[in-house]
Amino acid sequence: MSRQGPILQPGTRSYNRSWIRDGAMMAEGLNRLGHADLSADYLRWFAPMVFDNGKVPCCADSRGADPVPENDSHGEFVFLAAETYRYTHDLDLLRAVWPQVQGAIRYMDELRASTRTAEFEAADRRHLFGLLPPTISHEGYSDRPAYSYWDDFWGLRGYGDAVFIAETLGDTDAAARFRASEAQFKADIMASITATARVHGIDWIAGAADRGDFDATSTTIALSPGGLVDELPQDLLNGTFDKWWDNFTARQENRQAWKDYTPYELRNVGAMVRLGRREEALRALDFYFADVRPRAWNGWAEVVGRDEREPRFIGDMPHAWISSDYIRSAMDLLVYERDSDHALVLAAGVPTRWLAGEGVGVRAVRTAYGSLTYSLRQDRRGYVLTLEPGVTPPGGFVIPWPAGETPPPTVRIDGRAAAFTDGELKIPAGARRVEMR
Repeated sequence: MSRQGPILQPGTRSYNRSWIRDGAMMAEGLNRLGHADLSADYLRWFAPMVFDNGKVPCCADSRGADPVPENDSHGEFVFLAAETYRYTHDLDLLRAVWPQVQGAIRYMDELRASTRTAEFEAADRRHLFGLLPPTISHEGYSDRPAYSYWDDFWGLRGYGDAVFIAETLGDTDAAARFRASEAQFKADIMASITATARVHGIDWIAGAADRGDFDATSTTIALSPGGLVDELPQDLLNGTFDKWWDNFTARQENRQAWKDYTPYELRNVGAMVRLGRREEALRALDFYFADVRPRAWNGWAEVVGRDEREPRFIGDMPHAWISSDYIRSAMDLLVYERDSDHALVLAAGVPTRWLAGEGVGVRAVRTAYGSLTYSLRQDRRGYVLTLEPGVTPPGGFVIPWPAGETPPPTVRIDGRAAAFTDGELKIPAGARRVEMR
């Protein structure tokens, strides 16, 4: 409904343009559901919109590109290019957009250089050192540009994906340059997050370094697609989602007054899954499901009001970017790729109570490593996982056992003894049957 030709748009009524921010995340959801051709069409359409200096426009339409600077866009474009290739293996398309990818990285290098100067070595600005310059890409910062970590997390993802693209195309020199920039940028971001918490006296990750504001829904990008769950300062990461959970439950239990919210919050479901907090993820999902309006549409407006009959701005309905947030979080319950080792993590959002009877499973779910089909169920003696051929993740498979529950003590993978370690079971890519007793 929200697609016009090859163009992915966030809505059907209010938003008659395409934002690379929305489009890149919508494309990821489409890829995971087996529609990689639509992701490829969108990449082909958007790539010529990139400016000659490498700047990626925040949005575009049939008339051309919008020059307003929004510094998340550069990383999002590179992510789109890499994700499209991972699911299509279309090398010709990857080569075709390689000039724009290189341009986007070159432009980000220039942007970062502007905050790696003596001015940013001063005590009152050191927490901004090396970050992308302030923009209004985050819609909550429309009053004035901010040093938004949203931009930085997307930019860092773009550097990592540029390394992948360069290696895929055999350009070892470019891969080495991009890898060095990625390492430098990552170090600057991590130092900034810690310094920002100190400057503002907070025990969580700020949404923007200069504001010290709280925005966990924005911070989710660091986890997915950012893949930084193990690299962020763990005390601040846990503090972020502890605070989000406190705020969420206060609203859910009517301990806090509220009028409306934006279902971009659905991204927090996937974040909680990645943090091993599956019960909280499911409880949040139940809350959001109650606000699907109209019920038969199976989607959310951009803004959901507590009083469904109150006249209000709703943005657009249905809203395709929010739909993609749901798709990605729902898929994460069942399978997601772990960036640290490129393993496919299975059933990380599934509680053991769902495994009785037929259990749970997926059939022909697309991944970057092939189509995944598995079944996980409980029998009289324990649990059985069966995997069909067709998917070969480099890191194999992982089953994380629910926090607070004791994993089965006896495990056999295709008849060979194995064991859970630190609450997770690692399974080689070629395995077909896992018995957990």
